[in-house]
Amino acid sequence: MPGSEPSPPGAARASFAGEDDIRRIGEGVLARTLPKAEWTHAAHFAAALWIVARRPDLAAERDMPGLIRAYNEATGVANTDHGGYHETITLASLRGLRAHLAAAPAGEPLHRTCNALLASPLGDKRWPAAYWSHALLFSPAARRAWVDPDLAPLPF
Repeated sequence: MPGSEPSPPGAARASFAGEDDIRRIGEGVLARTLPKAEWTHAAHFAAALWIVARRPDLAAERDMPGLIRAYNEATGVANTDHGGYHETITLASLRGLRAHLAAAPAGEPLHRTCNALLASPLGDKRWPAAYWSHALLFSPAARRAWVDPDLAPLPF
């Protein structure tokens, strides 16, 4: 698109055309039917955004860990100290998502909010590296529970 900024390297390249795209991913994670190949960085944010914005019966910080673990298991991904679900990244991402959502224009369609989030620094799956050292972020402790950043405080 003319005049638009290029996406940073590592940015999620997904663009959602409508709310149905976001809902399909969210429902697919809940039902554990989303094809594994579609469980991308962008899809993680789409599912979380849909849950935060459209599922008041779910508390994202409380429920996402179990939903992601169950989805992983259903798609053959083991949740271990070295792979699968990651608590610190999930909770940090939810903080960033909530900050982005709070700053979004009132009434903005959810797919546009998600596209804008993915065009932001959060769209780069390497964004946590600005706040956590690699050793700490990928430690078993950080996979299992929240670990505060060791490089810089989160801005949200």
